[in-house]
Order: sequence, then structure tokens, then C-alpha cells
Amino acid sequence: MHVSDTFLSRRSFLGTLIFLLLLNSTIAQVSDPDYFAPPVKIPMLLTGNFGELRSNHFHSGIDIKTQGRTGLPVYSAAEGFLSRIFVSPGGFGLALYIEHPNGTTTVYGHLLKLRDDLQAYLREAQYDDESFAVDLSVPRGKFVFKKGDLIAYSGNSGSSGGPHVHFEIRDTDTEKPLNPLLWNFGVKDVLPPTIQSVMLYPLSDNAHVSGKSYPQRIDAVLVNGVYHLKSDPVLNVYGEIGFGVQALDYLTGSWNKCGVYEINLLADNKPVTVFRVDQLRFEETRYINSHIDYAHYRKYNRRLHKSWIEPGNRLSNYPVREHNGRINLSDGKVHEIKYLIKDVYGNESRLAFNVTSKPMPVTRPKEAGIPVFYNKTFSIDEEGIEAEFESGTFYADFSFDFKKLPSSASFYSPLFKLHHDQVPVHQYYELKIKPVNLPSHLREKALIAAVDPKTGQKWSLGGGYSFGWIEANVRQLGHFAVTVDTIAPTITPLNIQNNTLSNRSKISFKIRDELSGINSYRGELNGKWILFEYDAKNNLIEYYFDTTRVSPGKIQRLKLIVADAKGNKKTYETSFSY
Repeated sequence: MHVSDTFLSRRSFLGTLIFLLLLNSTIAQVSDPDYFAPPVKIPMLLTGNFGELRSNHFHSGIDIKTQGRTGLPVYSAAEGFLSRIFVSPGGFGLALYIEHPNGTTTVYGHLLKLRDDLQAYLREAQYDDESFAVDLSVPRGKFVFKKGDLIAYSGNSGSSGGPHVHFEIRDTDTEKPLNPLLWNFGVKDVLPPTIQSVMLYPLSDNAHVSGKSYPQRIDAVLVNGVYHLKSDPVLNVYGEIGFGVQALDYLTGSWNKCGVYEINLLADNKPVTVFRVDQLRFEETRYINSHIDYAHYRKYNRRLHKSWIEPGNRLSNYPVREHNGRINLSDGKVHEIKYLIKDVYGNESRLAFNVTSKPMPVTRPKEAGIPVFYNKTFSIDEEGIEAEFESGTFYADFSFDFKKLPSSASFYSPLFKLHHDQVPVHQYYELKIKPVNLPSHLREKALIAAVDPKTGQKWSLGGGYSFGWIEANVRQLGHFAVTVDTIAPTITPLNIQNNTLSNRSKISFKIRDELSGINSYRGELNGKWILFEYDAKNNLIEYYFDTTRVSPGKIQRLKLIVADAKGNKKTYETSFSY
């Protein structure tokens, strides 16, 4: 099949038509590019942009620098009303949601605190629920904002890796995140994307790349403003070939590595695939593990965009997808492969190279294992283990490597190898392992652990005892065994010693659990619940004294109870003067 004869087809026309319809839909949503104002009144410099590749998800907003500090004012990007306040020890931490008349909702995450009246409203709800983590639906119209009104202060809460404001624009009805950089926020960018490498993938049984049946990665270099493959290698290929690219983007005034907006793959100047991030769907975001070369990422910590699409990949960000990006190069001719990579401001980088279709004898190792099909249910029912994988758990067909390995003194079961962790798992599957020699008094402490077979290090995947099995819902492959958690969390006071409080504005503790993880905590002062704020990434909880609820000038009795996911509890009690 000659490339130039097949790409100009009915499917190509339909793909282009869909692409134009999606483009027009996005343009319609951005009918007024100046509708929103920046949520901060400092230069809009970004540490992360929309659609950036993250662990198990695409980034759904932009991350705005706050000059390396917290406490900067944050403003409503447009007129609207407060619809939601969300507080979590991880994720967005403290976040606000504001609905706007144009059918969008803006989200402001990783905040330090809210404006005084909003903070008081939140605090009452937390005390009513006796919970730091809350998800509040705010009555429509209770808090109304004009464009530019103060709403909060920037922070580093939740899973934030440093001080910044996470900012999103969502379609209110569908909750689809939209690319904020399609609006005019004053972000400057005159720098084209950086192309780092390409990958060539033999996809059919008779395919090869330079005589090899496995993927080949080649670095890219920039020469006179145009990217080339390093050393200009001669690339002989044959059969169905897929291509991938490693690329990133820098914005003017910042050296933070950001994601690219659009990736175009062309063969002989005809479109093969287009990947574009003007909007996302939360229900699709985990398909990132099919979009990237997941095995390469697990091995080398490099994320490459695949420009060919696995059959189980339902991501809708491919407005053009000719033959799902699988290019048949079996005609004995020379073909030009080209990448055009753009950022949202139209800066573009190009990389072009030739491949020669040339058959060569190739030895393709036969994959041993159990055949697995991405669109069919698959199960394992062996002695001591059961696992049920529903259709759609995987993105492509493969051969599943299963082994039962000897147990060790660290576990109450054999060690089971369920393939390896370089194959991504899209949805949870039920895993059951039958414990061996597990004392009855430890049943409630048992869980399933993922195990590094080289080091023996283990991580809890949760689960519990049920009718002779330990059962858990799992979202990864690898090595698994049954273990127990009988050790209570640790509580370390940071500013209380010998019944003396060294900082009279707050009480601080480090709380940790080494296996099953912190499940709950409760702090009481003089027998009444108090609000300890939980920063999970730093294992830190802090209570800031509220004189409307605490009477100073007397002895305060403090009690803190921390429990892990297996019911192990630690209690700390003390008294101090305040």
C-alpha cells in the first residue's frame, strides 16, 4: 500500500471535517478573548500549562507562579457567584469554584486561605461536620463577585509541589476543562516548542526498523532553526510503522518545562494524526497512559507522545487519525515523515526525515504467556489467586506473564507475578489472594501489597479479609502478596514539650503511617473537636487557635487520636497553659 495513495481518502476527508467542527466549536466558546482577567495582579508566568503530561492524567489547567511565596491576593477572573468550596489533604488542597454568566466555571486551587467572609463560612461548615476535608455546594447567589474582586490568597496546599495558583476554566454544563490560554491572560510566549527525540515502532508481524523488531529512539538536534535527527541516520523500515515524539515547550520569561498544544504527524505531506489540547474530558484523562509510551516512561522516566493510537484508547483529542496512525511502508519507496509541533500562540517547530521501505529478515521473539484481548474479559483462577479483568482494562492485546513464586517470612502468601508494571491498567480490577498461615486475630489487619521483587520493598494496595480471601481493587500490574499492618501511626509534637507550648498561635504535629496509610484523625481541646488542617504531602497537621472557641487563661487539655486504614490507633494527650 503506497502512502500517498491511501491518505487522501474518504476517511481523510471525514477526519478533516471533524477537526474543523471541533475547531469551530472551540472558537465559539472563546467568542470574547478578553472576557476573563488574570486571577493575580503580578506578571502571568507559568510553571505548567494546559494538557501537560502528568502521572495518570493530563493537566486540566494552568499553574501560575506566585514569586516563590504564599499569601498573594487572588481575584475572580470574571463576574459570577461562588458555587463550590472544596478542601482536601491532597489534590487541589483548598479550592474555589466560581460560575460565570458565559457558561463557564473558573477553579482556583492550592489556596492558603479565603477572603474573610468566605473563610468564616467555610470554618462554620468544617466545625458543623467535624471534618477538615469538605466538599461544599454553596447556595446560588450567596456570594456574588464582580470581575477583579478579591476572593482568596495563594498557597501551597494539597499535592502542590511549590507555591502557585492552579487555575482552570471549565464548561459549566459538561465540566469539560477548556484551555485557558485560548483567552487573553497576558501570558507572553515567542518561543517555539522543543523537539527532543522521535521513536519508531514496528507494529505488524513483518515490520522492522533498521532491521530490529523493537522500537528505536533517535535524538533530535536543532540546526539553523530546523530540527533534524542526530547524525542523519539511514532509516530502513518495513511493514506497519508507528511514530512517536518527545517534545516540550518553554514560555517567555520562564524555564519551567511545559506541554505542547498540537502535534501533527505527516507522511509525504499528508496528515496522519493530529493531537490537540484545546479541551479535555475528566472521564478520558487516564487514557494518557495509552497516549504516551508507558513502558518507556516506566523504564526511563521520559514521556513520549505516541502518534499512533491503540485500539483501546478512547481519548477524543485526535481530530485527525488516519488508520489510527499506523503507516504501511511496504512499497519499497522513500517516504518523508514530518512533525509539526505548535504551542497555543502559534509558535511552531518542524522535524522532517526520510525512511526507506526495505524488507529485511527479522527475528521477532515469540511472546510467551496467556493471550489477553483488550475488548474481552480476562480472568486468572489459579491456586491461591483470582483476578477478574473486565473488557477495557487494557488498551491493546498482549501476552500475559503469570507466575507463582515462593513466599518469604515477610508475607502470608506466595508472591504472585501478574505480568509487569510497564503495561498500564485503565480501570480497577478485583484481585483476591488466599492467605497462608494467617492467624485469625490478624485477619482484620491483612491487606494486599505490591512488592518490588528485587528489594522486597512493599506498598499497600488496601483490601480486606472476606470468606478466606484477601480482596482488593487494584489498578496496576506487578508482584503482589498478602501482608499485615499491626503498627499504629506515629505522632510527633513539633511545638509542645514538657507541657509547654512554644508557639502560641498554633499546635503542630507530624503524623505518619508506614504501610496502610493515615485513614483518620481527631483532635479535641477540653473535650471538644478542633480543626486540625492536614497537609498530607508533608505529614503535617496544624491547629490555629480560635479565640471564639477557646477560652484563654486556663489549662488546656489536648487529645489527638490518629488511625490508619487497618484500625491501628495512636493517642497523644497533654495539658498546657494558654
